[in-house]
This record gives sequence, structure tokens and C-alpha cells, in this order.
Amino acid sequence: MIGEYNSQRQDIIFREYGRHVQRLIDHIREQPDKAKRSEMAHGLIDLIRQLTPTLKDQPDDPQRLWDDLYVMADFNLDIDAPYPVPNRETIFKKPMKVNYPQTNVRYKHYGKNLERLVKEALKISNPQEREEAVIYLGKLMKTFFATWNKEVLDDSVILKDIKVLSDGELSMNIDKVREDNLFEKLYRDRKKSFPPNGGQNNRQQNGGQQRHQGKRHFNKNRNNNPHRRREQ
Repeated sequence: MIGEYNSQRQDIIFREYGRHVQRLIDHIREQPDKAKRSEMAHGLIDLIRQLTPTLKDQPDDPQRLWDDLYVMADFNLDIDAPYPVPNRETIFKKPMKVNYPQTNVRYKHYGKNLERLVKEALKISNPQEREEAVIYLGKLMKTFFATWNKEVLDDSVILKDIKVLSDGELSMNIDKVREDNLFEKLYRDRKKSFPPNGGQNNRQQNGGQQRHQGKRHFNKNRNNNPHRRREQ
């Protein structure tokens, strides 16, 4: 007996339902009685719910199952269904093309959002607040650069990049930046405000000292024991 290969069979419209569901639909279409076809179609919908595990993880949408049933029947299925036959053009309509934003990023290792922050900093008129904004930008830029590079970015390069991004309107004295280490990376600033490892090292160190002191106290009492001296 010569076997039947999948390449010789009819293409499956929805692979998640399988070939047997496709054959059952063809069998329903061959039934002459409309009431019988409708009864078998409702039973097939219930069977699809049981045989398709992926439907359990999706929100309940019974109309989708009936639409898939009509599609597998090539929109030629005369039954009494709770939903009308879907429009072929609507089902197979291609989605609109989404145009991706084409924006040029001057420094990709800083990102586009940093350029937006520079524009916001230019709106600040107060000299002190503008200087604080430049310091914050410098910290961000050093942090972003360290994310993708192992080299340490010099503060002079950061000031130069800020000046370029702001068209020369944002600047700061390099000596002041280096002297006070104003562009220290943000994650290091956060570490300084908390005990390292959530204070775990301190707890371990204190616990070690307590255990060491307890051991010394035990040995001292043990050596002063008169019964132990007689044994020796």
C-alpha cells in the first residue's frame, strides 16, 4: 500500500488546529441537511476548544473561533451560527505599514533621550540651576558611556560633548569639575548613600567579632577551672 505524503495533501489553513479539523469541516460541508450541519459545527467548535491548549492562555473570544471555522471552509458554509460570515476582504486585509521614526542621534552611546534633556536644560534661566543641570547631564553621560565601554571617559570629553549638543550654550569650568569630582557616575553616588551589600558586611564583621570575643571568654574560664588544673 502506497502511503500518502503531506506534500500530496491539501494545505492546512490553520496549523494550530491540525489536519483532522480541516477534514471535519469538509465533512460538515458535505452534509445535505442544514440543521445537521449546524449541530456538527457547534460540536466542532467545542472540540477545537478542548484540542487547542493555546486557547486557554488567551482571552475568551468565541467569534474568533467561528471566523476561523468559516475561513477553513473557504467562506462557504451554510449553517445557523451565532455570528455572521466574515468578510473575506476584511479578514485578509493587509495591515497599514508603520513608519519607524528616522532620527539622527549625534552620540549613540548617550542616546536620544539625553539630547532631549539638553534641550530642557537650555530652557533654564537661573545660572545656579543651569549649572546643576550640566552636572546632572555629565553624570548621566559618564554612566551611559560606562555601560557600553570599558574605558573611563574623561571629564573634558563630556564637557566638550555637552557644548556640542547645546550648540555652545552649556559649559562649565573643567578645573572645578575635576577638583570636586562633579561628574562621578550616578550608580556610585547611590552606593555611597547606602551601606555596601545592605549592611551585610557590617553584620558579618560584627558577628565575627562577637564570636571571637565569646571564644576568648570561654577559653579564659576553661583555663581558670580548678578541676582542669588538677587533671593536668
